[in-house]
Parts: sequence; structure tokens; C-alpha cells
Amino acid sequence: MGTLYLVATPIGNMEDITGRAKRILGEVDLIACDDTRKTGLLLARLSLPKKPLLSYYEENEAVRIPEIIRRLQEGKNIALVSNAGTPVVADPGFKLVRECVNQGIKVVPIPGPSAILTALMASGLPTDKFIFLGYLPKSQGKRQKILRNFGLLPSPATLIFFESPYRLLRSLADVKEVFGDIEAVVCQELTKLFEGIRRGKISDLIKYFESTKPRGEFTVLVSPAKKS
Repeated sequence: MGTLYLVATPIGNMEDITGRAKRILGEVDLIACDDTRKTGLLLARLSLPKKPLLSYYEENEAVRIPEIIRRLQEGKNIALVSNAGTPVVADPGFKLVRECVNQGIKVVPIPGPSAILTALMASGLPTDKFIFLGYLPKSQGKRQKILRNFGLLPSPATLIFFESPYRLLRSLADVKEVFGDIEAVVCQELTKLFEGIRRGKISDLIKYFESTKPRGEFTVLVSPAKKS
């Protein structure tokens, strides 16, 4: 049988690609990816040879899994990548990995860039316990419910979530509503040209992004204090 490689790719800065990731991407028979155009550009920027690319995203996952499994069983080596960062985490892929495990197909993780860990290590917030919430729901009520639920944990943990520029202010307001005017960190465009890491009270961060239009991709971190 072939091997499924889970390959982390840069979240911005191309120098963050690992030598192992480049080698694997250059050796596999096929690359399954969220966006074939972006992955093709990535290979070109890394000076890697063109590869057969297979689109793999949430809407076609059920159709693609049997196809990928069949190719792996035929002895093909396949890499799974996301548009940026570590695949499977906050991206489709765990169902494929689970099916490979069930079928006895070897799965090899190729670690590398991750927006979650990059933000956490530079945040200045506690790193011994953290919970990644992905993208918060669009509904204000559901956002606040999730935040309240995790704020009730017996042992405090740093909460990390992704947010779009369009909902950043609303999510920050919800954090303030649920936890009060606590310290938070907002990371913007990590490892990219206009990278920014802002730390401060939620109220100060809201004021800043009210006067400076949010742009790009955001990772938000908060560390709610344990309620007495």
C-alpha cells in the first residue's frame, strides 16, 4: 500500500517550509488539496516539480475519500495539504485519516507551520493549557454560549479562535460581554509582510479596530480568570 502524508505548509512566509515537507511534496504521486490553483502556485514558488493535484474540500469530501483510499491501496503515495498551515486542524481531513487507519493504510504527519501555535507562543498568555475553538459561530447567541461553556472549566485555559475581519469586532464584544474587560491578544496576518500582534484590554482592542479597519486573517487569544 501507499502512504498518506499530512504535510504542513507555510501560513505566509515561504522560508517556513521544512526540508522534509519539500522532499515529500516532490516525491509523492499525488497531492490532495483544498485549492488546486493555490497549491500549484505553492509548488512553483518552492521550485518543486508539477504534480497531479486533486481537489479535496468539505463539499466533495465524501466523494474523494473512496477515490483516495483506492489510489493508496494501489500503492500510490499521496500528500494532503491545506491552503496554509497544518492540514486536518480546522480543515477537512480527519475523516480521510480515520478511514486510512481503519483500512490499515500508513499515515505520516509532516509537522510544520501552525497559526494556532505561532500565535500562542508569542501571546504572553499561559501556554500550559489551551483550547482551540476554530471559527466561532456567526450567531451572537451561539458565540456567547460557546465562550461561557469554556469559561466554566474548573481549570483555566487560554482560548484560541480564528476570526474574519468582518466579524472581529463583534466577537471581541462578545468576549467582553462574557468575561469582562480582560486582557486579550489579537494576531493579524502571522508571518506575512503586515504581521501584527496587539495585546491589551478588550476595550482597547475594540477601540483600535474601530478606528483601523480590520484586514486579513486573525487569531484571537484570551485567558479567562477562574471564577471564584
